[in-house]
Amino acid sequence: MTWAWEYEPDEAHVTADAPPALLVEIEDKAAELVRAAEALYIHGEAYDGMSPQGGTALVANGMFVYQVIPRHERVYILQVTVW
Repeated sequence: MTWAWEYEPDEAHVTADAPPALLVEIEDKAAELVRAAEALYIHGEAYDGMSPQGGTALVANGMFVYQVIPRHERVYILQVTVW
């Protein structure tokens, strides 16, 4: 498996009314989070500790809530907030 990010439960549910420009910002930031998680959890599938606490990331005109799951080698985007 290789590290990636995805919307959870799915893109339509999480991004509902978010404008396309915000989604680009979110996807860029999610890619940064993936690179950081990959460096921190080098052997992600073999990780046997507790999953790290989730977080929030600020982007232009909004924010999103995410969770890193090392055993899945995924950064899940759980909620998007537009302002």
